[in-house]
Amino acid sequence: MQATAYTYDAQTRSGSVLLDDGTPLPFDAAAFDAGGLRLLRPGQRVRIDVEGEAGGGTETDGRRIVLVTLQTF
Repeated sequence: MQATAYTYDAQTRSGSVLLDDGTPLPFDAAAFDAGGLRLLRPGQRVRIDVEGEAGGGTETDGRRIVLVTLQTF
């Protein structure tokens, strides 16, 4: 799945992405580290792997990002 980096905190290595429909989805340090990245800037296009399913009425809809890496073409 593709998304756009929205926020990133270098201290905690966590942040959030915006899905193509505009939904924000947070990621933690484990997801960031799994992708082997060293830095992420807002606006960068990323590829994410997600566990769980949409639904449930919460902001994250029961989904959890398990990997964040740069989108390559």
